[in-house]
Amino acid sequence: MMYILGLNAYHPDSSACIIADGKLIAMVEEERFRRIKHWSGLPVEAVKYCLGEAGIGLESLDYIVFNRDPKVNLFHKAGFVLSHGMPAALVNNRLRNAFKFFKIRQYFNREFGVPENAIRAKVFNIEHHHAHLSSAFFVSPFDNSAVVSIDGFGDFSSSMVAEGRDNKIKVISGVHYPHSLGIFYTAFTQFLGFNKFGDEFKVMGLAAYGKPKFADKINKLLALGAKGKYKLNLKYFSFFRKNQGMLWDNTEPVLEDVFSSEFIKEFGPPRKASEELSSYHSDLAASLQVVYEKGLFHVLNYAYEVTANPRLCFSGGCALNSLANGKIFDNTPFKEIFIQPASSDSGGSIGAAYYLYNQIMGKKRNFVMRHPFWGPLFTDEEIKSVLDRRINELSGCVVRKLDSGQDICRNAAGLIAEGKVVGWFQGRMEIGPRALGNRSILADPRNPKMKDILNTRIKKREWFRPFAPAILAERTGEYFEKDYPDPFMLKVYLIQESKRNVIPAVTHADGTGRLQTVSKAENPLFWQLIKEFDNITGVPVVLNTSFNENEPIVLNPEQALECFLRTRMDALFMGYYFINRNIPNTISRE
Repeated sequence: MMYILGLNAYHPDSSACIIADGKLIAMVEEERFRRIKHWSGLPVEAVKYCLGEAGIGLESLDYIVFNRDPKVNLFHKAGFVLSHGMPAALVNNRLRNAFKFFKIRQYFNREFGVPENAIRAKVFNIEHHHAHLSSAFFVSPFDNSAVVSIDGFGDFSSSMVAEGRDNKIKVISGVHYPHSLGIFYTAFTQFLGFNKFGDEFKVMGLAAYGKPKFADKINKLLALGAKGKYKLNLKYFSFFRKNQGMLWDNTEPVLEDVFSSEFIKEFGPPRKASEELSSYHSDLAASLQVVYEKGLFHVLNYAYEVTANPRLCFSGGCALNSLANGKIFDNTPFKEIFIQPASSDSGGSIGAAYYLYNQIMGKKRNFVMRHPFWGPLFTDEEIKSVLDRRINELSGCVVRKLDSGQDICRNAAGLIAEGKVVGWFQGRMEIGPRALGNRSILADPRNPKMKDILNTRIKKREWFRPFAPAILAERTGEYFEKDYPDPFMLKVYLIQESKRNVIPAVTHADGTGRLQTVSKAENPLFWQLIKEFDNITGVPVVLNTSFNENEPIVLNPEQALECFLRTRMDALFMGYYFINRNIPNTISRE
């Protein structure tokens, strides 16, 4: 058996995965353990989990592979430093980060407490965007496709266009630092007062409330060129002049403002995080989305032009822009799309592992990612142990064990239909930023007040952010204008006009919903829950949001119970255990 450990390390969204003879065994983001969103560093806990799932120790690994290679694009790096005079502090910051990869055995020995000669694995470094391309194509159901990666930056590149055939990816073109669609979007995200790393999804939600009045103005910042290329108007950006750039070592990533004083002259003073949102801000968000989409479709149409392939594999942080993804079919010739759930940097661990296995070693492809459930699983015994230990904190609740999956689903569906908010903790944890039915908070999409209820009682987040509809896959066409499966919640489609008042809690201001299709084959328990809800209400949809409260998605029963206790959820289903807080002063245990 050949074991390959894939890592995204010393970079935002650090993660680990392990594959055995080409089959994915496990993958998890380090943030789930550290409880710090987008945590960056060496993913020690994620590695321990992956090794445990494979049933091996570090000494049994054949290869350790990273999704970054400091040695690539040296010509472009040197040329940019010489021509633009990057601050010495910024260059030193990047070099310190890069040098970690040359001492990786020492770091492993220190972090895992093993002798220097205990790790026999060969170490490989894979260029960042090669790993992104690989993370989409080599786990896709397509034998051949166009393959595109777009993000902020990685290894001095921001995008690549390629063609995938069998077990090889051929890169056709790319865009190098400092030009980036990802940074273009981030600049406006920061300007709009959303300053946490990864806040771009908030701008997508806000865009629904505005009109693209400023698209012409924003167009001045992004020039589209031949062969799918693009350039930023650099006078509006400052990231390459900053001393710090990004903090990303064993911490939550912190990115300095990437927009310049010229940007402020053009668009006015940046919004403070505490400042009320105005129509100007929502109009700016809508305008940004329109211009970003123009740039995205420019790249994608070039990818189709040079590959003549109707299938697309898309990856990178920009592949999380579900609002744009939902318009790909209408704005490009592509007929089929695959985007895996951890398409941003966390999925680079998967991409690095498969690039080594398929591309470099020439092994045949033997794996398709049909579901996102590659994280930790907890037994009913482990769940019971947590409940027993904390039973005194559950005063006023009923705690009991149900007899079957059908009992779980019927009880949960009944509560949701009554307007209750339900925590749902089942099976292996999903990968990526979306809760996809195993670490979810569920509610009734028919209730027009449910969005406000969730934001006030549970999520404590901005009013303009939408909640997602999870629908029985076979019923998608009844509710959405596009009847194309998306089990990973990565595309926003228009909801059928006749259904918008049926499911108002998951219908956004612009009549859209971020679709998740649920199939019986890939997640039978979650499918059964929605089916039971349909049996009660005649609506094959539930509201699905992530099981968390301004933190990473919960990993284990302890974290799930903590979230349940500190919020005002009505019930919690963990494995076969059912905790209902609506019956006061009674504790029933089985």
